[in-house]
Amino acid sequence: MPLRLSDLLARPDLRLSAAYDVPPPLLARTIEAATVSDLPAPGKWLQGGELLMTIGLLLPEDPAACRAYVRDVAEGGAACLALGLGQGLPYQEAPEPLTAAAEEAGLPLLTVPDGVPFIAVTKAVFEARAEEQRERLQRAFATQRRLTAAATGDGLRPMLAEWTAATGVGAAVFDPLGWLLAAADRAQLTPPAAARDLIERVAARGLRGSASSTAAGQQLEVQPLGARRLRGLLLLTGRPDDAARSVVPGLVSLLSLELERRHLRDEPERRRRSALLSELLAEEDPAPGRARDMLRSAGLTAERVRGVVVAAEGDAGAGGADGAGGRTAGAGAGAGAAEEGTADDTADGADGPAQEMAADLALAMPGGLVRVVDGAPGAVIEAVVGEDLDIRDVLARFAPRCPAGIGPATAPEAVRVSLRQATGLLAVSRSSGEPAEARQSQASRLLLDLGDRRTLQGYADTVLGPLDLADNGEELTATLAAWLETGGAWDATSRRLGVHRHTVRNRLDKAMDLTGRRLDDPDDRFDLWLATRIRRGDASATGAGGRPTPPPGR
Repeated sequence: MPLRLSDLLARPDLRLSAAYDVPPPLLARTIEAATVSDLPAPGKWLQGGELLMTIGLLLPEDPAACRAYVRDVAEGGAACLALGLGQGLPYQEAPEPLTAAAEEAGLPLLTVPDGVPFIAVTKAVFEARAEEQRERLQRAFATQRRLTAAATGDGLRPMLAEWTAATGVGAAVFDPLGWLLAAADRAQLTPPAAARDLIERVAARGLRGSASSTAAGQQLEVQPLGARRLRGLLLLTGRPDDAARSVVPGLVSLLSLELERRHLRDEPERRRRSALLSELLAEEDPAPGRARDMLRSAGLTAERVRGVVVAAEGDAGAGGADGAGGRTAGAGAGAGAAEEGTADDTADGADGPAQEMAADLALAMPGGLVRVVDGAPGAVIEAVVGEDLDIRDVLARFAPRCPAGIGPATAPEAVRVSLRQATGLLAVSRSSGEPAEARQSQASRLLLDLGDRRTLQGYADTVLGPLDLADNGEELTATLAAWLETGGAWDATSRRLGVHRHTVRNRLDKAMDLTGRRLDDPDDRFDLWLATRIRRGDASATGAGGRPTPPPGR
């Protein structure tokens, strides 16, 4: 237990006395150390929590000066002031100005009687502090032993239950997606909203650090779990004392070992699902019923699926959830990258980052099928997921900064084609720095994403240059862009710009005269649409969700 001021007053060998009627809250102050100083302003030499002893050699007698002295001691963080009394010393009792100033400032004032040296008080304080440290270590060792014994049991919950029983701090473990894996008690089954936000923040950083916050007066702390990859997250609800705090690293290590063991235990299932994907892709033209049955056997019941291909490049180790997941394969090559390489049925020689990322994605794709394929220039990850999965969010979390192609949604029997299209989009993704998704009007997106920016700007200047030279060129360009984006709808354009439709027509007639283009010519309209898109820059060259708006009349 911490050494409190009341404990020192209760020791008969010290015979300390309070100079005034000290309130109980002040008597409950913790004493961290004992020191002696007769400086007139000792506050700057204090660290906080000290029992400051003085014989009052330079103690001022003026009430205002006494208040200044006590204020300096209190602001320095001292827990208590003690005045030594005795024959040959300046004081035989506490002076009234000092007592009044201490009471006014809320600083406990003690007197040390004649015959009790300051060193005796100092030894008493440090002996009590040493005993406190021994007790803390004993409690920490006892808690660690209980946790280690619980770790030999089955699962996470025994360790969490032992932790809470020993420390009084609630604990729960979540997977990297925020799903509850185990909790110490039922009260932890539904964490507060603030804890959800904290879990999301730590999960996004991977193993890079923990976070804590306070919600409704309750302290929340989240620690990442895992060895090389993020396997889960530990939520602590409550404020651990010093003994419990020293055991937190041991708890994190034991929970991490258990999650690593689970990951290895799940490897055969990952191999089975990878082999199932290889079997599905090995058939050139699978029957609709067979393809659907194969996906349903893996838990993928979506009516429409899409292929996803990820190149294990960039920051392959960031933010991941799982670690080494072995490669498995079926007979023959699959679609896309599988047509250029093979899927090895052992982990020997497999690309480590690709394995780890594949395991991450397998965890994050409910019912999805994932495999790693050797290709050129390096290993790629192929996956088949349901149409409803927010695949961009999954890729941002588990494959950040890695080139990725997302194929269109298809029937299960046509997923091979979706994967092939996803593979073809890897070059687009490398150029744009974000996952590329197969959509209609992809030709325009390819041109805008792959074209050299200087060349594209030169193209736009060639088409729209005559408008730039006009007095109201910016207005003419904006009207032209609005008309093209609305598909040539006069009323919609006038409403968007807030002008009369006749004004729109007059502006466009002038724009056509200046550019020498014709709005009824499909090629001219496409050139004008593409030029206005280039002018709007990369952010505007794509519509909602990163897709270009198709040109009108095309």
